[in-house]
Amino acid sequence: MIINEDLIKKVAKNARLELTENEIKKFTKECSDILDVFSKIQEVNTKNVQPSFHPIEIKNHLREDLIEDSLSQDDALKNAKHQMNGYFKGPKVI
Repeated sequence: MIINEDLIKKVAKNARLELTENEIKKFTKECSDILDVFSKIQEVNTKNVQPSFHPIEIKNHLREDLIEDSLSQDDALKNAKHQMNGYFKGPKVI
């Protein structure tokens, strides 16, 4: 892909950016340099290389889902200052 000033102006227009002539020249050179670096990556032989998305193997460390007793409603409410009809009472929300 060739990066030139017309392409930078078109991208700037699509992004609704107002660039000065100096910015257009600067971005033309920077984008061209970036593409040159990425073109070097294409030269690397990756025929027998498996894709790697994480440098370290990811494992799920899950525990067994065990059914346990939970607090009763009375135990949960016994230290609550504000309660009403067996529920926590909070501020009125409008």
